[in-house]
Amino acid sequence: MYHQIIKLTLRISVICIAILLCSCNNDTDNDKDHLVFRYNEHSNIGTLDPAFASNPQIIWPTNQLFNSLVQLDDSLNIQPDIAKDWKIIDSINTYVFNLRDDVYFHKNIAFGKDSTRTVTAHDFEYSFNRLLDEKVASRGRWVLKNVDYFKAENDTTFTIKLKQPFPAFLGLMSMRFCSVVPKEAIDMYGTGFRSNPVGTGPFMFKLWEENIKLVLRKNPLYFEKDALGNSLPYLEAVAITFLPDKQSEFLQFVQGRIDFVSGLDNSYKDEIVTTRGELQEEYKDKVQLITSPYLNTEYLGVFMEGETTALQSKKIRQAINYGFDRQKMITYLRNGMGIPAIHGFIPKGLPGFTEIEGYDYQPEKAKQLITEYKAETGDDNPTISIGTNSQYLDLCEYIQRELEKLGIKVTIDVMPPSTLRQMKSSGELDIFRASWIADYPDAENYLSLFYSPNFTPNGPNYTHFKNEVFDSLYVQSLSLSNIDERKVLYTKMDSIVISEAPVIPLYYDMAIRFVNKKVSGLGINPQNFLVLKRVRKEK
Repeated sequence: MYHQIIKLTLRISVICIAILLCSCNNDTDNDKDHLVFRYNEHSNIGTLDPAFASNPQIIWPTNQLFNSLVQLDDSLNIQPDIAKDWKIIDSINTYVFNLRDDVYFHKNIAFGKDSTRTVTAHDFEYSFNRLLDEKVASRGRWVLKNVDYFKAENDTTFTIKLKQPFPAFLGLMSMRFCSVVPKEAIDMYGTGFRSNPVGTGPFMFKLWEENIKLVLRKNPLYFEKDALGNSLPYLEAVAITFLPDKQSEFLQFVQGRIDFVSGLDNSYKDEIVTTRGELQEEYKDKVQLITSPYLNTEYLGVFMEGETTALQSKKIRQAINYGFDRQKMITYLRNGMGIPAIHGFIPKGLPGFTEIEGYDYQPEKAKQLITEYKAETGDDNPTISIGTNSQYLDLCEYIQRELEKLGIKVTIDVMPPSTLRQMKSSGELDIFRASWIADYPDAENYLSLFYSPNFTPNGPNYTHFKNEVFDSLYVQSLSLSNIDERKVLYTKMDSIVISEAPVIPLYYDMAIRFVNKKVSGLGINPQNFLVLKRVRKEK
């Protein structure tokens, strides 16, 4: 199997280099490896249509192929993209975007042989209508749920009016769902647009052998430039492989066959980092370790309408929160790569995060709460069950051991991720292991999990938590355009969630990248999006 992987990788490398050389007339200039950025996607990519870019494995390549009205920088500030500027009128209900007039779609036969055309506001009107089209069945329809109407006023002016104020709206517009696509290409390829994408991004589609390789080439017409006026991107190509095994992926990285690895998998975590979260000595000369707070809260959710008596008690839910050492868990089970969630549900790195008083490790307080629960209910053997997938079994087993020391019996049900998602959504699990990764950079995204009108299946409130004060504050926050004013309400809402304990926050995740030292300009951001337009590689 190992030799097959090596042969496959070599084959892909040769193909990518050949593609580069075919455009080069100088036979002596055959060292182009430094112009190709390589990474592996261990999960399959199902589509390159941005209307379906709902997970990182699709978002990463579509980030290279498409643009939206606005974009986010690595600090999550909203920046111009195809919209060069905008204004907000009618007390944040109406947005008027002024578009660049020098943005071109990738050359494609859909426009005629070796032809293209400029992007206009009418293309955004078409793209948004397509996003809403029930026949398309886009996973991103929800981003326009607060929109009353949108309209191309002329070629360079695009207006969006909201049904009601929604301060996080501009952040939504940066999502890949909101990319501009050309009607000509959709008409030509139909559902085949998934494998024949035509966008405006820094790279354009070249070839895709599904589950084997995906190659993108530099877009020579790309409109963005660096601070010195040089055209982006710097690279000539992006080559993506699809080895499904993370340990094999790591081996390819160590051998220099791919340029970076994202995340810290159990199969290699002890090999590359210490328990303090630092690079092992043998890798320091060749590898950069880049980390950032990641907009992801890992947690255990409690189904508040379940039949388990113990979990209906706030004292037991609080006891669980006090009953295990999050710092110890991160140090030994995640090699220090994570931030213990001892404050609120809103993760560190997101505007709205506040160091509110959450749950640190207090076993004596946990024992006291359990004793009070037993006295009040007569239940001398409180028992709970946690549903998880195998990837997080080690965390759940650690919590199981710690809680059983305190007098709570814990069973763990391990199931496939798809089963876990289904049972979590249908309320069939007393406690479920879950993650919440921000769709857009506003704390409202996290607090929406506890707004009672969002009970599943109508929204993301999987715990079926309901609190009238929380609901009132949530509605009030939607009417405030000032982020500092919203933060005050966000802190109050987060405090209510922590006090009532419908969740057991475990840790705030970290975005982790191991990068070959020949690579520069990759950067990192709290959404862990891959942006390659400013990347360079040394020879």
